Amino acid sequence: MKIGIIVAMDKELRQLQSLFNNVDVRVVKCGIGKVNAALGAQRMINEFHPDYIISSGCAGGNGDDVNIQDVVVSSELCYHDVYCGTAIDNTTVYGQVQGLPVRYQADAKLMETAIGLSKCKDCPGTESGLMPRIIPGLIVTGDWFVDTKDKMREIIGHFPEAKAVDMESCAIAQTCYINKVPFISFRVVSDIPLRDTDASQYHDFWNTVADRSFHVTKTFVENLMKSE
Repeated sequence: MKIGIIVAMDKELRQLQSLFNNVDVRVVKCGIGKVNAALGAQRMINEFHPDYIISSGCAGGNGDDVNIQDVVVSSELCYHDVYCGTAIDNTTVYGQVQGLPVRYQADAKLMETAIGLSKCKDCPGTESGLMPRIIPGLIVTGDWFVDTKDKMREIIGHFPEAKAVDMESCAIAQTCYINKVPFISFRVVSDIPLRDTDASQYHDFWNTVADRSFHVTKTFVENLMKSE
């Protein structure tokens, strides 16, 4: 089994590369935003031919039940900044690229393995030995770093059920869908934009807790490989 892991930033890359020394697991950086994410996913598929692709990184969280350092797992994904209109096809909805799924669904096996992480005890690399809280839900993606409450309110106005907002996951999901590669996204909640001011929570996250956050992906990969 070969597993590809895609991150957006150098600091995410350094942390995840330090956790893996298996030749069957490749961690790469795609860069920030939807185009970079899609290009990185396609390059991963063309060069590495993975059986599964994982997007790992951080995201802004949403909802009363979501807190910093929780991990949102993508049960489904869509775009928060795509609108194709109704001039040609009045069945296309906000967030959907015309002719493609309304929402991209996570692979069932990957989702089952992800939910199983909640049962992990004595997890290596975590401060308490317990896995951070795993929250399955909708992740919405767009080319916008959400650093104001007004922008977050606009996004959540379209997708009130969204648990996380990021800049890459759905673009990777779309690329994987086209190439028929199973996909899932793990997003550590770095900030809650509706409870934040000037992205201070995001900066505090990288200064204080990020180094403990990406072991979720490592445990997930280990459990997935054991299941084969």
